[in-house]
Amino acid sequence: MKDVASLMERFRGGDPRALARVISYLENEEPVVEHIMEQIYPLTGQAYIVGITGSPGAGKSSLVDRLTTLLRQKGETVGIVAVDPTSPFTGGALLGDRIRMQNHATDRGVFIRSMGTRGSLGGLAHTTGEVVKAMDAFGFSWIIVETVGVGQAELDIMHLADTTVVVLTPGTGDAIQTIKAGIMEIADVFAINKCDLPGANKIAAEVEMMLDMQGDRLNWRPPVVKTSTLDGRGVAELLAAIESHRKYLLQDKALGERRWFRARNETLEVAQYLWQRIITQELEYISPILDAVARREKDPYRGAREITRYLLEKYNQKLGSGFKIDTKEGKVGYNNL
Repeated sequence: MKDVASLMERFRGGDPRALARVISYLENEEPVVEHIMEQIYPLTGQAYIVGITGSPGAGKSSLVDRLTTLLRQKGETVGIVAVDPTSPFTGGALLGDRIRMQNHATDRGVFIRSMGTRGSLGGLAHTTGEVVKAMDAFGFSWIIVETVGVGQAELDIMHLADTTVVVLTPGTGDAIQTIKAGIMEIADVFAINKCDLPGANKIAAEVEMMLDMQGDRLNWRPPVVKTSTLDGRGVAELLAAIESHRKYLLQDKALGERRWFRARNETLEVAQYLWQRIITQELEYISPILDAVARREKDPYRGAREITRYLLEKYNQKLGSGFKIDTKEGKVGYNNL
């Protein structure tokens, strides 16, 4: 803990190497993570989080690079979380995104971190949210999260970002099919990237038509911006659209509401994750119940209730008399609440 205290002191002092070390602890889910989160969480909530998502090859990394340049020209600091495919050999990120962001490699106002998905299927890594919090607590005014190339079902970014930008490109042949079911519904801004290629106007028109079909159901109509990272065309307009959405959220008090529900849901997710870990650790003792279900001597619901009762009773002894369990009703509570 002494080493962690020194690390956090350097973190609060603005040492980027300390930030990198903290992120490594978070990514690897080291035992000190809870102690670190306890210290950094009160410092969060200041950064504006932008998610950049879309299919593979849409030019997301180049777009992030261009947006970062504009933000730095405005004097803003930027943290970038680039989620890459996981290497089948090392289990780490393939680091393809960093290659496209070399312009900012020596800029102390920009911090870039690549993360491998490590088997996560929602477009983000399991610990992406924790890494974003570390960058937020460190003091970056903007945090840009670039997802791995996604299809229409990978929607995790909507639960993390304040503004979600969906990047589309002409020439993919199935662009509208890609967005119509899932990603269409999470976009706060559409970027038609590589607009120098034929077909960009057609895609933009089709997206506008789909938005027209939404009618009055849209409280916020996502702007459709055509961009090109080759010459920077439309990137300033894209940033303006993001800032316009930010202004809308602040005026409508929707930003605070989003973050409120995000914090609640995240806490529930952590609780579920910890509960799953407890069950995994207790497999040796609950195996007889699982075997009884497999032999059809018990149904899965009865088996699950017995597992829950066993775990609650076991951990009740560790927590003390303040923890109250009604094994008949299956209710749990604290006596002192």
